[in-house]
Amino acid sequence: MRAYEMMVICDGGLEESEVAKVINQVTAQVEAAGGTVPKTEKWGRRRFAYEINHKTEGFYVVFEIEAEPGALDSVDRNLRIADEVVRHKIIRLPDSEAHRRGLLGAPAPVAADAAG
Repeated sequence: MRAYEMMVICDGGLEESEVAKVINQVTAQVEAAGGTVPKTEKWGRRRFAYEINHKTEGFYVVFEIEAEPGALDSVDRNLRIADEVVRHKIIRLPDSEAHRRGLLGAPAPVAADAAG
């Protein structure tokens, strides 16, 4: 398993219920691919620094995901063609950051300082 962070920016003109529907769809797609979504953060509506597709604001959602390598390919493909999604980005978290966040099981033990 690997830890990933995925940010999805939904169209700012969507209602709260429509954004919740997108969140549920993404979670279902990740779980269908064999992954889990231990944490979802809704950042809310935010103004873009520049106009994207003639839109000036979007609804930001961040997912923390645990999945096997390649499992998120279908999720990525579906988000690319979704009309409700303005942008999305999936990054693999380094193991140290994943353990710090409590993903991938227990945190790794801290090595003792050799200098004493």
